[in-house]
Amino acid sequence: QYLMANKLDTAMWISRLFTVYCSALFVLPLLGLHEAASFYQRALLANALTSALRLHQRLPHFQLSRAFLAQALLEDSCHYLLYSLIFVNSYPVTMSIFPVLLFSLLHAATYTKKVLDARSSNSLPFLRNLLEKLNANQQNILKFIACNEIFLMPATVFMLFSGQGSLLQPFIYYRFLTLRYSSRRNPYCRTLFTELRIVVEHLIMKPSCPVFVRRLCLSGISFISRLAPTVA
Repeated sequence: QYLMANKLDTAMWISRLFTVYCSALFVLPLLGLHEAASFYQRALLANALTSALRLHQRLPHFQLSRAFLAQALLEDSCHYLLYSLIFVNSYPVTMSIFPVLLFSLLHAATYTKKVLDARSSNSLPFLRNLLEKLNANQQNILKFIACNEIFLMPATVFMLFSGQGSLLQPFIYYRFLTLRYSSRRNPYCRTLFTELRIVVEHLIMKPSCPVFVRRLCLSGISFISRLAPTVA
């Protein structure tokens, strides 16, 4: 009854579980490398479906207007719909599947707990214990996802020069990264950029650091800072 009363949430729950399943079979190619590539695409397509459903839930009244598009781009679900479209037809990259896998796992775990609560407050204690442990590590998982988002930017550039990516991919991914940096709901991308900058500046200011390395890093930090969008 609970599942039928929340049909859209249930549909997203099923698609997230399918995303986790396909992502796991890509990361652990138990059925062979050829099948792993197809599971990579299936995971991204399932994530695109989930993101589209979530975006519809957040903005139910679609309008073909600039204002609606600007509002849609503020939603995290729109960001990951774009993310799925960026990588779905590209060369499979293990790093790119982790944000999809982990976000799906976290959201699926949250809804699974709601389903268990609707069934009985004491049902399946072993599963409840696993969900509690996952929830306890949510902050670390979100930081790991943000780290993946950041380091995929140089990865797309490397893929371009290695012949495994398209010319547009780094530019479109840069747009995705600026959206994640400006996210209202998820500040972890901004936080990781700040933490990485502090760590790098601490290392290059040590006397043992060569001068040319220090200058190169400072130039890189200055360049990246200029590319960062202004956050309200």
